[in-house]
Amino acid sequence: MREWFLSELDLEYVALGAAILGTGGGGNAYLGKLRAWQELRAGRRIRVIPPEALKDDDLVISVGGIGAPTVGIEKIEKGDECYRAVRAVEKEVGQPAAALMTDEIGGANSIEPMIAAALADLPIVDVDGMGRAFPELQMNTFFIYGLQPWPGALCDEKGNTVVFTDVVSALWLEKLARTGTVAMGCTAGFALPPLTGRQVNDWGVKYTVSQVWRLGKTVMEARAEKRDPVAAILAQERGKLLFKGKIADVARWTTEGFARGRLEIEGFDLHAGATLRIEFQNENLMARVDGEAIATVPDLICIVDSETGRPVSTEETRYGLRVSVLGLPCTPLFRTPEALAVIGPRAFGYDVEYQPLGDYVMPEPVVTVRDLE
Repeated sequence: MREWFLSELDLEYVALGAAILGTGGGGNAYLGKLRAWQELRAGRRIRVIPPEALKDDDLVISVGGIGAPTVGIEKIEKGDECYRAVRAVEKEVGQPAAALMTDEIGGANSIEPMIAAALADLPIVDVDGMGRAFPELQMNTFFIYGLQPWPGALCDEKGNTVVFTDVVSALWLEKLARTGTVAMGCTAGFALPPLTGRQVNDWGVKYTVSQVWRLGKTVMEARAEKRDPVAAILAQERGKLLFKGKIADVARWTTEGFARGRLEIEGFDLHAGATLRIEFQNENLMARVDGEAIATVPDLICIVDSETGRPVSTEETRYGLRVSVLGLPCTPLFRTPEALAVIGPRAFGYDVEYQPLGDYVMPEPVVTVRDLE
């Protein structure tokens, strides 16, 4: 079985790339990286396997943090919340997991399952259910294409565990888990209903761990070589520069377990005299220039520092930052009618038709140790 082991430098790449694909959310990848480094320094290992290494009947559990990113940067985790959630789901189904994976490759949730996997000595699958981050549990390819919405498990740092059984829909799982998360302090660890190896291969967005690793490596190499990191991101991800300017206004609030808000950016260079407005719910959802929509979910709207390419999350946006707004194409799995009903602009209350930014190109997997050198 082909597998690769992550070093501290690899986690640096993963955290940077995942923070870009997080579209403003997914949790603070820097904090996630530090916690993963701690596991490596304790002698544990983080290993990644390709989805095709799974057997059809292997049990795979997707795990990650749930809650408001604005709370997550201040509330200290105990560290084993997601690990305990995995064990709770295993106990409920009466079968051990063969591997873990992330539901969303964006932000800290790219790293959270790696921490749980290190504690459990299980591999991480090079796949996820979004190719980005989204604010709600039902907004992934697995639920959209037929995954049973139970059992799931929610754990907090205090030692509480809640297991959800016989849930009537993925939307109801989101509602119940979100209510529990608010009661637990607006952040918690969550294990989603288990998948089979075949379901992972049929419905997953493949090689996204490799994708964020390469993206982070690309940005760091561009910085080291004094090249434009923003241009490097766009070339790597076949994206578009949507806007460049200075953040002029931010309105942000935490409610119902989400970080919600909007920001306005005054244009520079080619965009001088124009104003871009972005609305977000944990993640950036809609971008408008002078009232006209130029990008919407499910495509990725990513904000990065114009000089360094450092991603700027929704909890970090502030007046005066010079930023570039990038549009990256989403997976084709999100462009079907059944998917757009769940994660398209109308699903978030916008009376706008989705217009794809461009063609998605499947990431290439990291194949050998030589690729890592």
